[in-house]
Amino acid sequence: MNREKARVLLVGVGGLGCPAAIVLARGGVGSIAIADDDLVEESNLHRQILFDESDVGAPKAETAATALMRFAAAPSFRAFATGSRLLPYNAIQLVQSVDVVVEGSDNFATKFLVADACAIARVPVVHAAAVRWSGTALAVGPRGAPCYRCLFEDIPREEAPNCADAGVVGPMVGVVGALQADLALSLIDGDPVEGTLVTYDGLTDTLRRRTIPSRDDCALCGRTPSIDRIDGARYIAEDCIEDATPSSQIIIENF
Repeated sequence: MNREKARVLLVGVGGLGCPAAIVLARGGVGSIAIADDDLVEESNLHRQILFDESDVGAPKAETAATALMRFAAAPSFRAFATGSRLLPYNAIQLVQSVDVVVEGSDNFATKFLVADACAIARVPVVHAAAVRWSGTALAVGPRGAPCYRCLFEDIPREEAPNCADAGVVGPMVGVVGALQADLALSLIDGDPVEGTLVTYDGLTDTLRRRTIPSRDDCALCGRTPSIDRIDGARYIAEDCIEDATPSSQIIIENF
């Protein structure tokens, strides 16, 4: 796939999404759509590197889209907000409009929603997460196997550490976001990175890259998958996705 013609959906423009977006823009990607309905917060500026003090209180997606224009390598580069966060009612529509999804959200409900929507729509996705001194990035190809659920079967029913509670080191998300973008560019270029899991330990400065196997009993990509549609009730285990109905217009025309 030609990078200048590639369309990427960025789910979350936080500590991971900001550096990933910069790498993608500098790497020659032609279009980046951003799904995020949060506002810029001063406490996050140390790791959300597309923003500065003057952006505090502004919508993150629109502000990030404007900032990305400074890094564009493709002459006709476009970056814009989708008009909504990714929710059960719009997930399939959003992922079907792009060539690759880059997921850097901060909650498991969204991560599993992205994984399921991309597998159903046959759209490749790169997941990433970082907490404290460690981070991971996983590339999933258009076949959808191995997938995110091969590693984590379902949304945790007990509280799991997140950035807000456990903290995260600013440079960590920069490294992991760059690794995530590198995997996304590899998918765009047609390189065989499906199932590649990259882990980084910031305390020991150790980078490990390996290919994970798919699970025959995986509910999403196994031999007899049970997840073949988006059921909003499946993703309401967390307060982060409390609404499965439309809240705002999705802007993807001419993308």
